[in-house]
Order: sequence, then C-alpha cells, then structure tokens
Amino acid sequence: MSDLLERLRTGLPAEALITDPDVTASYAHDMASFCEAGTPAVVVLPRTVEQVQHVMRTATELRVPVVPQGARTGLSGAANASDGCIVLSLVRMDRILEISPVDRIAVVEPGVINAVLSRAVNEHGLYYPPDPSSWETCTIGGNIGTASGGLCCVKYGVTAEYVLGLDVVLADGRLLTTGRRTAKGVAGYDLTRLFVGSEGSLGIVVKAVLALKPQPPQQLVLAAEFPSAAAACDAVCRIMERGHTPSLLELMDRTTVRAVNQLASMGLPETTEALLLCAFDTPAPAADLAAVGALCTAAGATEVVPADNPAESELLLQARRMSLTALEAVKSATMIDDVCVPRSRLGEMLAGTAAIAERYDLTIGVCSHAGDGNTHPVVCFDHTDPDESRRARESFDAIMALGLELGGTITGEHGVGVLKKEWLARELGETGIELQRGIKAAFDPLGLLNPGKLF
Repeated sequence: MSDLLERLRTGLPAEALITDPDVTASYAHDMASFCEAGTPAVVVLPRTVEQVQHVMRTATELRVPVVPQGARTGLSGAANASDGCIVLSLVRMDRILEISPVDRIAVVEPGVINAVLSRAVNEHGLYYPPDPSSWETCTIGGNIGTASGGLCCVKYGVTAEYVLGLDVVLADGRLLTTGRRTAKGVAGYDLTRLFVGSEGSLGIVVKAVLALKPQPPQQLVLAAEFPSAAAACDAVCRIMERGHTPSLLELMDRTTVRAVNQLASMGLPETTEALLLCAFDTPAPAADLAAVGALCTAAGATEVVPADNPAESELLLQARRMSLTALEAVKSATMIDDVCVPRSRLGEMLAGTAAIAERYDLTIGVCSHAGDGNTHPVVCFDHTDPDESRRARESFDAIMALGLELGGTITGEHGVGVLKKEWLARELGETGIELQRGIKAAFDPLGLLNPGKLF
C-alpha cells in the first residue's frame, strides 16, 4: 500500500489522491442491488490525460487492479470496486473541448455531465440525442462505458451511434486514438465501437468525439389509456408497422402509474392498466399525433389525450421520468431489470412479468421504452426480509430468462457489470464468451482493468 501511494504521488497532485477509508468507501459501488463491492486501496481523481497514464503505468508495474468510474449512477455493478484496487474516478475531467456546428461534432472529456453537454450544444442549434433517465447527473464517459440509451432511442438511437472517435489510455499507459472526426470513415477494424459498452474493461476513455444533429422542433406528446397492457402493446406494434417515427414511445403499467401518483400526486388515471406516451418532434406534430391517436383507439384505448403545447407535453413526460424514483419508494429496495425483446413480443414480455410477480408474491412495476422493446421491470422488495430478498433475486433471474426465451437480450442499455455475468454467458454461448475473453486479453493481458466484470 505504501509503495503504491508513493509511486502515485510522483505523478499526481496531492488533491488527486483520496486515502481516507471513510471517503474511499463512498466510491465502492454504483446503484445496483445484490452486487458485491470490495474495499479500494485509494481513489484517484485525475484532471489530465498524463495523470491517467501515470496511474495506469503504476498499476501495471505493481500489478494493481484499476476500476474506472463516472458518476456511479449505473445499475449493474460495473463501477464497483474490488479489494485493494485503484478507483479511477474521471469526474474532474469535465471540459467540453470543442463544439463545431459545421462538422456537427462535440469533443469532450469523460467527466462531462450529459445534461451539461446537451444544453451547451443547444446554444449552437445542435442536439445530442442520448438521454438516459439520469442525464442530469450521469457522465459521458459512463454513458460510453455502458452504451446507455434513453427515452429518445426509438428515433435517434443509443450512445454507440454518436461516438465517432475516442482517446483511450490502455492498461500499460499507452494512449490510443480511435475513429475519426469525419462524417464517414471505414479504415481498419472499428475499435471505437469495441470500447463503447466495454464497461472500462479494455481501456480508460479520456476524450470522445461525438456526433451531433440539428436541433429538432419541440416535441408534442400524446397520452393514451388502455384497459390492458396487451392492448397498449398492440398499439405499439400498429404504430411501428404503419411507418411512424415517434421521438418517444413509452409505456407505464398499472403498478408504475399508481406509484407515480402516490409519490407526486400527478393525477394520472389509476383505473388504467397501461399508459402509453407517444411524442413527435416533426414540423407538424399535431397531425402525427392524430394519426397515432386513431391507431391507439383502434387497439382499444379508452382515452387519448394529445397535448396542445410543449408545456403540457413536459408535464406528461414528468410522470415517465419519475417512474423509477416512484417505484423505489414502494419498498426499501429495488432491482431494476433491463430486458429488451423484439417489439412484436413486447406484450408477451409484460404478461410474463406480471405472472412472475404473482408467482413470487412481489410488486413488480414495468416502465418501458416500448418503441425499442426495451423493458425495465422494477422488482420492489424489503431488503431487511431475507425471504423477500431471495424471492426478489429469483424473480429478477426469471425475468431475464423470459427475455431470452422471447428472442431478446439481458440488457438493452444498463450493461452487464457484476449483476448479469452469469446471464451474459447464457446469451453469448461458449464460443462467444471465448472470443470476448480473447479480445479482453489482447487489450489487458494482466487483467487489471475492472476485473470481475462482464465475465
């Protein structure tokens, strides 16, 4: 320990090192439940690329594991510390280095907050679409590490589609530049895409070149009530089948609607079994909403309410944005699943989740990026009750198994981390895992970067 600190101090300012055990303990884990976390030896908060390189060279020389972190808003344990590790928190590398309206790119450091970047590019008439629900606190580096998504993915796609290039410090301290600043480029293997979603297991992202879009018109939102989740999912299929491209298509089940009402008195209809929110940011959103409203009615909606203006739309979206917070208030703990299935099987996913909730005698609310088929079943349980905690974990696994049975994936945007390692192996198969481990070994032969994650 003393040797590690001595070597780190040779290339870092004193304020970059945290050794107080009470403080380092606060960096030990992210927001996931049921994920083991170790005790870090030290927390390092660098401000420069050179400082990150110094940390990695030191770690390689002394064979000390390194766990990269952003804002620790993750839900899979991907940022959890291991015993004796260096926690490398990148939150102080938070500069927006460039915004280019001509090239439609932003160049940023990993600690930039998603919402800060979004507002900065808006001032130039530009738009950075990825918008995780934690966008006010999560960092771009963390978004890249977990390939995060958000509400707008149905139209604009996920983080991976906006990362053009990266500067990455490798395990041995070398600096690698991948990708490009240009609109097109196919030179060599796509190493940039390889790092996106790698959860810090291949290298430390210290700079990113991000694609931007022109800022669209303000969106208008429609809310549709349904007598069943199956009817709401039927409406989703009709909307997508007819070729509509909403900027948002979200679903909240009955449990979620009631939780939101209880938390914030939003006045949502508690008689509804499913609430569908659909938005358009097109030049004529009212016409698009009218067409979608008709499809919702045909699918069995009991009421369809289009917003008249952006302010009303924002009020409707507030309910969706507070879904997870509301469900967290139902019990003392939650497990948030992240199963994505083909849109055509979304109804089966929700029906199966409801059956799992009944089987395990648990409250499970579902909010969903319905346009993507990406569901977030939230298992609510009392963490002080051993039996209820056991049932919560078993129900979580049952939901993931259901997703795979329906042709889906165990994670659409939250990542694997510690929580889903076993399930990643089931999804990828023996050959897939073998090849992934080979890639890991090529970038990190000593296995120092974020050990114990993914596989």
